[in-house]
Amino acid sequence: MDENISISVSGLSKSYGKVSAIKNANFQINKGEIVGLLGPNGAGKSTTMRIIGGLLNADSGTATVCGLPVADSSLAIKRKIGFMQENNPLPEDLRVMEYLKLRAELKEVDPRKISAEVRRVMDLCDLFRTARRKIIRTLSKGFKQRVGIADALIGSPEIIILDEPTIGLDPHQIQGIRNLINSLRGIYTVLISSHILSEIERNCDRVIIINHGRVVAMGTQAELSAEFINENYLKLQVSGNSEHLIERLKSSGDEYEIAEAPTSENDDCTILIKSKKALEIAHYTKMVDQISHCQLIGINLVQPDLEAIFLAATKRSWDEVRPTH
Repeated sequence: MDENISISVSGLSKSYGKVSAIKNANFQINKGEIVGLLGPNGAGKSTTMRIIGGLLNADSGTATVCGLPVADSSLAIKRKIGFMQENNPLPEDLRVMEYLKLRAELKEVDPRKISAEVRRVMDLCDLFRTARRKIIRTLSKGFKQRVGIADALIGSPEIIILDEPTIGLDPHQIQGIRNLINSLRGIYTVLISSHILSEIERNCDRVIIINHGRVVAMGTQAELSAEFINENYLKLQVSGNSEHLIERLKSSGDEYEIAEAPTSENDDCTILIKSKKALEIAHYTKMVDQISHCQLIGINLVQPDLEAIFLAATKRSWDEVRPTH
């Protein structure tokens, strides 16, 4: 087993009656990586995480954590994983410090080190100064998520699994959780499930996309963009005779849209081009140069975001399994 691999999943399958939650899933996560697990509702994300965390048994296939097979070593696995489940159930009547001390005891932290360990995770999650004495039911949703992450960090597990850590949070709370997750980079291996694609885009080194129980895409955003986005986008900002440029684009067969239309003949105009040629920047600079009284002010490549990649990957997977008649 490669010591640089924290999580390895091979041929993993799980069904609930006649419904297949996971179908022959295969992937690996390296030590120190932050990896996002994406998929539509019911795609199998939470089931996959629960199997990796030793909370659920697979029907077939294997999952290993730090070289240990989950099916045969569930107790040892739980010592290596900190898991915050979706909706993060917490005892409402305990104070934050009381709850975290209780969790440290349950996780078999040395009794002589519990206070220091609880202080460590509260400092990491910005809870000690602001919330350590507060009763959990009085906390905002954002602070409850921080308590859940602090719980996952107790005992310094090698792997942190966060199932929908930003669900139900406002933008300020999301920003706080994002910064917290980024602070874990390189210290822990982190697996995150989220419906908020922008958060996965900002936080994660790689992405695994699951659709209808199957892993349909895996890689960095740049790798997935190259695989699933056939066309690229180029933004041209011109002044002067933009009408002749638009006529030229029409005759070239390129798809385009006017992102910012001119209000008069000599005003600036921004044109967004969608084309397989968009990477050929010289092609478009030459096109502008050939048009009299038209000046190129700016040109830049627009990278596809994770939402575009996600939609393309899931659409392709549906097309592949859709029956043909």
